[in-house]
Amino acid sequence: MIIEPVIDGVVARTAHPLGCKEAVRQQIEYVQSSSPIINGPKRVLIIGGSSGFGLASRIALTFGGANADTISVSYEKGPSEKGVGTAGFYNNHYFKEYAHQAGRTAINIQGDAFSPEVKNDVVEAIETYFEGEVDFIIYSVASGLRRQDDKIWRSVIKPIGQSVSGATLMLDNDQWQDTELTPASDEEIEATVKIMGGDDWESWIDALINSESIANGCQTIAFSYIGPEVTHPIYLEGTLGVAKADLHQTSHALNLKLANFDGGAYTTVCKALVTKASAYIPGFSPYLTALYKVMKQKGTHEGCIEQMQRLFTTKLYNVEHVPVDNERLIRIDDLELDADTQQQVTELLAQLNSNNFSEFSDYQGFKQEFLALNGFGFDSVNYQSPIDIDMFIK
Repeated sequence: MIIEPVIDGVVARTAHPLGCKEAVRQQIEYVQSSSPIINGPKRVLIIGGSSGFGLASRIALTFGGANADTISVSYEKGPSEKGVGTAGFYNNHYFKEYAHQAGRTAINIQGDAFSPEVKNDVVEAIETYFEGEVDFIIYSVASGLRRQDDKIWRSVIKPIGQSVSGATLMLDNDQWQDTELTPASDEEIEATVKIMGGDDWESWIDALINSESIANGCQTIAFSYIGPEVTHPIYLEGTLGVAKADLHQTSHALNLKLANFDGGAYTTVCKALVTKASAYIPGFSPYLTALYKVMKQKGTHEGCIEQMQRLFTTKLYNVEHVPVDNERLIRIDDLELDADTQQQVTELLAQLNSNNFSEFSDYQGFKQEFLALNGFGFDSVNYQSPIDIDMFIK
């Protein structure tokens, strides 16, 4: 069958296998040509490693100098009679293929990261493939739902206290859509913290400590975002911000636990990027298109893979001490929050409206990056060539 991009609002309904393979290959090529990670971890667990920062971390640590072996947990849909499957499924498939060609171990565990069963599967995989211990744990889970026993939580992206107006750029029809978000209820705030906060990250570390799977010197990180003042009403001051504050607090508790192993725990604050998670945030896309325009003009723009390679070579490894701010956060968002950059972004945002956003901002780059997340838009891929989906199903 010939696979074409199908987008519903800001959600991709299709993914192209060969495009996903090309996306993984290009990221590998980038880290192989970059400054190498020195004294990096050798046995890495990525919880949420099929796309975005999780996948970029996996690629950087395997091919960017550390030569790490990896176990990745993700909840992706494979191809079936109902659809072609998700981009994350193909990312996992081709990453494993490239890693094996390079002589590296790459284990993909499919399942719900919140479930005790998957945690048990991971402990068993660590015993089998890593001689029972991990050196580094990355927590990169973005989910809208969490089940635990008989309870279900659903996360929401809403402001707190008062309504917030903003615009969302609809990728299916290239339209500017004004939106108004009503405040979250207390129950919605609690559910979002339960899913997007630090509770599950801590449960993973506890499970690994209890199973004696933590190596001496083991470190763990989770990803967060703070952003400039212009994004605070929908992010930092909303449900996501409360959840991330919980994540930050969890890093302190985990740091004390891992100190017993001469290790540490950190929250890493990243740059705003187009990811499957960020595309869902209402009112966030105009800021992204303005930011991309300014940072590309200044030559400071980074994607996920550039962020992660820089994180590992200048913040976590290749350094005598991990540099943190006064809240003990690792800041890799420094280029985004540069004062001149933010001034230019703010001025550009004030000019954008439904009639000119495509012309004045980097909307095309924003959309191209979204398409690339799902395997589309690569010049080297022949999208008119039929794909044998049955081969992937088997």
